[in-house]
Amino acid sequence: MPDVLVAGAGPTGLMLANWLVKLGVDVMVVDGKEGPTTESRALVVQARSLEVYDQLGLAEQVLGQARRATALAPGFGSRVFGRVALGPAGEGLTAYPWIEILEQSRNEQILYANLRALGGSVRWGSPLESVTESDGGVVASVGGQTVRARYCVGADGANSLVRRALGIGFEGVTNPHLFYVIDATGVAGLVADAINVRPSGNEFVIAFPMRGRHNFRLIGLVGSPSFALPEARDRLRSRFAVTFGDSRWFATYKVHHRVATHFRERTFFLAGDAAHVHSPVGGQGMNTGLQDAHNLAFKLADVLRGRATDRWLDRYEHERRPVAEVLVGTTDRIFAAVTSQRPWWRAARRVAVPLIGPAALRLAPRSRLFEYVSQIRIRYPGGGRRLPWTGGNHEVLRDNQWQIHGYGAPAVPFPLPYHSFPAHDRFRPDLLYLVRADGFVAAAAPPATAAEEFRAVMTGLGLVVP
Repeated sequence: MPDVLVAGAGPTGLMLANWLVKLGVDVMVVDGKEGPTTESRALVVQARSLEVYDQLGLAEQVLGQARRATALAPGFGSRVFGRVALGPAGEGLTAYPWIEILEQSRNEQILYANLRALGGSVRWGSPLESVTESDGGVVASVGGQTVRARYCVGADGANSLVRRALGIGFEGVTNPHLFYVIDATGVAGLVADAINVRPSGNEFVIAFPMRGRHNFRLIGLVGSPSFALPEARDRLRSRFAVTFGDSRWFATYKVHHRVATHFRERTFFLAGDAAHVHSPVGGQGMNTGLQDAHNLAFKLADVLRGRATDRWLDRYEHERRPVAEVLVGTTDRIFAAVTSQRPWWRAARRVAVPLIGPAALRLAPRSRLFEYVSQIRIRYPGGGRRLPWTGGNHEVLRDNQWQIHGYGAPAVPFPLPYHSFPAHDRFRPDLLYLVRADGFVAAAAPPATAAEEFRAVMTGLGLVVP
């Protein structure tokens, strides 16, 4: 009997499985597909996700396959209003200060290959058919076979069978418009290596650079009930002066903004799109799921290995659901502004995107904007913030265990690894910092009381202090 049954082998499920196996947990991953997706789907890998990849030992591999967006190119219709260099917007804040583009299919391939290298696997072609709680565990039907597990994680997408089986609500709205997406080759009429944003009356096109020369992801509004690739090609050419050669992927879709009412139900958990879905604005969706998986994996491993009580698992919903609520609310408002067909919004976009937008980007505190978009500014209620990066202090997080950091303060007797770093303005030299295995700061205290305070914090969270 596996410790954890993971339903869904998308980015979230594969990231979760990688971490569980790495942390010594027996996991079974099931998916009705025959292998990793071949469709590009999500595109942006944010800095916080790259830090998670680094802790897993995969950051360089991800960066080696990614395309870097170096600028924002605003415009209107067929006109382009130059380019606003993004530069290393997060310089000094993270080891990964750029906007990196790597499609979901590539992320899945990297994660699946690493899972196999760690000794894990996926039962492809084995859909989850039913699931229920039994005797404090989980009983599921998978491809006609009965599977029992201690816990089940639904990482099975927006139509999650796990979520529906538990009767968990999925509250939110659906944008009334229909959109198209094209992964196009041989694109002309766009600024290279830049994220192009161009409204035009009641339409718009947003383009993201992809790997390969003149390859772009094109997103726009569907124009008619019978909308197909030829019509998209004609509209892009006539209204935006954008042309392309072949299409590697074409699809139409609705944008939803929803959050599950619960992320935990006894022995069940929801993660990724099963727990929250939102618009592609800001490239947050896949990244939020990857970080759900990272957070939950450590908690499950701690409980299953006797290092924590069940109370520690409750922290998953307490920490990750507020993150999803903020992201869904924010992207919902931004996407509504981008797509609204009201005359005053259309007029505002005509002015804001080509004229006000570039000036605002040049004058705004870009580092603060980067912190929000890249998700390195996340703070958990009562659980601290992501450990600020100082240039070398994240490397010790690869040990995957709770630890104490000092940036000028001396070590104290405590049964956790201690790491000393040079003084830095992001840390007080008279405090010691208790750092969780997932890289979040749980507490800070002066050396004289650190042992007592750290023990109280860990015990309060449900951790068993050695």
